[in-house]
Amino acid sequence: MTTSFLPRIAPPESAPDVRVSFEFFPPKTDELNAQLWDCITALEPLAPDFVSVTYGAGGSTRDRTHDIVARIASHTGLTPAAHLTCVGATREEVDEVARGYWDAGVRHIVALRGDPPDGVSEYAPHPGGYAYAADLVAGLRKIADFEIFVAAYPEGHPAARSLDDDIDNLKRKLDAGATTAISQFFFDVDHFRRFMDRVAAAGITAPVIPGILPVMSFATVQRFASVCGTAIPAWMPRLFDGLDESVETRKMIAAALAFEQCRALQDDGHTRFHFYTLNRPDLTRAICHILGLRTAPAA
Repeated sequence: MTTSFLPRIAPPESAPDVRVSFEFFPPKTDELNAQLWDCITALEPLAPDFVSVTYGAGGSTRDRTHDIVARIASHTGLTPAAHLTCVGATREEVDEVARGYWDAGVRHIVALRGDPPDGVSEYAPHPGGYAYAADLVAGLRKIADFEIFVAAYPEGHPAARSLDDDIDNLKRKLDAGATTAISQFFFDVDHFRRFMDRVAAAGITAPVIPGILPVMSFATVQRFASVCGTAIPAWMPRLFDGLDESVETRKMIAAALAFEQCRALQDDGHTRFHFYTLNRPDLTRAICHILGLRTAPAA
């Protein structure tokens, strides 16, 4: 007697096409700049919906972000989405940056409140600036017809008074004119499921794209998670225990973990994923391949 066996890693036979987007960050050195463009070159053939470029804390990388986004728009076939925050600038200054993006051919913005500058523990609106992300979204809507993304927090923003208050804030951002939300990274899919239940109960119908962070370094992930309030499941440290010096083994486990997370989300009907690449393409490219994406033929 023979039994047909389809491994879970095999792409679903009738699943809708997967769509992806990638996030990069502005490098601080020439060497890291070369690494960024190697990453962009490696991931461009996967034809993502868009790629986003972050701001540093307090808007510290504004000029570098603008230069990278403008170069992506003019020298690649990718659709760039520039991060824009409320921190450290007046409304007029933020509006000037937004107009500069539009003039450079950039039509997508990720509108965020932003983190306070290094050494400052709590966020305070800039005098004369946009106070919060919903205000920034409304301001961008007056400047040009941008496609505006905003952030969503499956486990709640660290500064939110409650999960319900956080959902109310998401709704304010979407009501102000944002079209899509991108979630903070998470590892427990049940957290995201409960979050989506709250989103639906609030009457929010805009798409929410799950944010996926492949684990390049478990220590780095722990540091990121402590800052943004993401829970590390009790089982997760055991997966990476003893692998600090075993890079290839760590990569294989990280790819399997991220794929299982994406497959569970696919089972719930999600077909779009936003990958936080940390400017390293290998894991993201492997996960996308398992999900069924193939590189486009070279021009």
